[in-house]
Amino acid sequence: MTASYKPLNDGNLSRKRFTSQWTILVAVACLILLGVVLAIAVLERPKPNESKILPEDGGSASNVSPEQCRMVLVESIPRDVAYKANVTTGIPLEKAWNDLLAMVTEQIDVASFYWTLTGEDINVNSSSDLPGRAILEQFKDLPSRNVSVRVVASIPSVRTNSTDLKVLQERGVHVRRVNFGRLTKGVLHSKFWIVDRRHLFIGSANMDWRSLSEVKELGVVIYNCTELAEDLHKIFQSYWVMGHSNSTLPEPWPSVYDTAINKQHPLVVGSGNVSSSIYLSGSPPSFCPSSRTQDLEAILSAISEAQHFIDVAVMEYFPTTQFEHERRYWPVIDDAIKRAAFERRVRIRMLISCGQDSNPAMLPFLQSLASMNSPSQNISIQVKLFILHVGNRTHIPFSRVNHNKFMVTDEVAYIGTSNWAEDYFSSTAGVGLVVSGPGAPAEGRAGTLRHQLRAVFARDWRSRFSVRLAELGRNPDCALSKG
Repeated sequence: MTASYKPLNDGNLSRKRFTSQWTILVAVACLILLGVVLAIAVLERPKPNESKILPEDGGSASNVSPEQCRMVLVESIPRDVAYKANVTTGIPLEKAWNDLLAMVTEQIDVASFYWTLTGEDINVNSSSDLPGRAILEQFKDLPSRNVSVRVVASIPSVRTNSTDLKVLQERGVHVRRVNFGRLTKGVLHSKFWIVDRRHLFIGSANMDWRSLSEVKELGVVIYNCTELAEDLHKIFQSYWVMGHSNSTLPEPWPSVYDTAINKQHPLVVGSGNVSSSIYLSGSPPSFCPSSRTQDLEAILSAISEAQHFIDVAVMEYFPTTQFEHERRYWPVIDDAIKRAAFERRVRIRMLISCGQDSNPAMLPFLQSLASMNSPSQNISIQVKLFILHVGNRTHIPFSRVNHNKFMVTDEVAYIGTSNWAEDYFSSTAGVGLVVSGPGAPAEGRAGTLRHQLRAVFARDWRSRFSVRLAELGRNPDCALSKG
């Protein structure tokens, strides 16, 4: 019998097997390609704080904030000090602090040279300490609202009878005193608040009742600016960790203290339809990681970049050391100012404070600056003293003085916490806020911070409290006078 069979359809089977194998190969290839793409994405992903870095002209870069950071100029005008109507003023410091205390929900960190929020702290009985007392009571109540409060102050500090920090500790506030005398031979002179790691205050005002009613102060509150608040928190944290009795300065600082926000890479923030570039500067150098713009560098760069004008309001101006046993000449800022006036014909106006406790040793240096003023040579350096009448407040020490520390140019606004002498930049802790952006406001809009700051300077410069050196004469309210 002849064997017979039904032939298999090998062609169809081969095609099916080929199709199945091809499908598997394609799927495997897709998975491999997807894995490669994901790996590249992970490798190429920017580091934190670099994800918003965008190139600008000149190859620099800026951090673009997604938030609408709102900057508000803040002032404290001493009682019985009146300006003419319709002049620019910042919102009252008392209101700014009360608003911040009312809005805090989780955490507030405060750095201040010292705390004296009641009259008894300095053996004075005055009703003008009432705003300070109210602020102290609110700080005492914060822990009961489940708000974490941390305070850093300086060792050494001013000599007072203050019990503010002791009372706050008893209420649950965390307090550390930083021995800058041991660490740097300086003091903690910074003055700032950080609220909920989102809002911040920087300015000339210590936690002192006189700052609210008897001393002229200036600062800025910035609302809804998380990235800048987090950056300021790094500075606060550097103070906090150095508050241990056995602390030693790290060299270098750990990377957690690095910043991506500095002069080279400012934070670009929007407010309405206006954008500004901002960054924080710090001192002394031993407390700054290499990525932090130092305070002296911020001031010198603002002076060197100005093209038309530089207006400076500062309580003390010394091109020397101030607190070392053997004082040294230190003309760094002085030379920069004179160079700007002479080489670039920038118009300089210096408004220096003078009160009953001012150091008369300032006068020769101010006269040296003023002596360069020569309209015929197109060199403009004008110097005035800002003097407040003391009157019946002689019993309140270190009051009735212009405590401001700011500069405004055609390029930037700078608000700091330091007087202008060498020690403040080499051994003493301070911070500065540098803001650049449009100068004049658009029609129908409020001015930018820089525009407002220049208007405040012009108000003070033209006021009855401003006196030219040549017209000083005898003035019992100014220790630099000839009387």
